[in-house]
Amino acid sequence: MTTQQAEIRIAVNSDLDIVTARQHGRLLAQQSGFDGSDLTVISTAISEIARNIVEHAQSGEITLCIVKEGAKEGISVVVEDNGPGIPDIALAMQDGYSTGRGLGLGLPGSRRLMDEFEITSKTGEGTRVSMKKWRH
Repeated sequence: MTTQQAEIRIAVNSDLDIVTARQHGRLLAQQSGFDGSDLTVISTAISEIARNIVEHAQSGEITLCIVKEGAKEGISVVVEDNGPGIPDIALAMQDGYSTGRGLGLGLPGSRRLMDEFEITSKTGEGTRVSMKKWRH
């Protein structure tokens, strides 16, 4: 069973919000006991997904919280937007694929950085990405 503590919600509408989400994620991860490169990994994954919101959906929300599952403790990052959605998730998850100006590393890169990664999207309704990083 997974339990979670209080949530931090960050509205994402601009580049400044990307920085804010990244900083909140790093701080929460640090408070949860993550250190060193894990802090960089978590904040980078948050930044990449938040950038996708700004670039493709214009607005969305990131929810951060500390989670516990049995003896494991970590951080959960849930990103939701009401943008155009992703018509082909498998294609979007390939390195180098981009519909914008980026390098196409955001989604697949974030998947590699985090321990758990799930994406759902519906064309015309938006996208939801759920990621977790467990403390080792």
